[in-house]
Amino acid sequence: MRLRVVSSKNEVSTLNPNEKMVHLAFRASNVDFLNLMKICPRLRAVQIPPSYYKTMSKAIQLFLEMQGVVLLVGDVWGHRKDIDEYFVIKDEIIEEVGNLVAKGESIENATSLIQRKTRLAPDLIGYIAKSKMTV
Repeated sequence: MRLRVVSSKNEVSTLNPNEKMVHLAFRASNVDFLNLMKICPRLRAVQIPPSYYKTMSKAIQLFLEMQGVVLLVGDVWGHRKDIDEYFVIKDEIIEEVGNLVAKGESIENATSLIQRKTRLAPDLIGYIAKSKMTV
């Protein structure tokens, strides 16, 4: 699973229309979110840093929800944009989350267990767990 890391509003216009998950590493305005949705119609999740979430408008949160886009809060620890524009979540981690959910573990417990092993954001782990429940 890959998250496209976007460092500035200028990068939004250069995104691939097939992007499904994006991490916005800049304080995005409502217009930036609208442009993101226009450029990436297949978008399923947007991750933003916790500090940005606190100042985010409720209107754009509602808009994303209506579009079926999940808003995740978290950071991409240790990612270097100069090396790779994508933050990659290893298949082993996704498989482990899926196994925990398949064994009947709650999403909260699975999130807690995986977060101890990795530095992934709890919202992102929960998103992976929910996607494994529906598969």
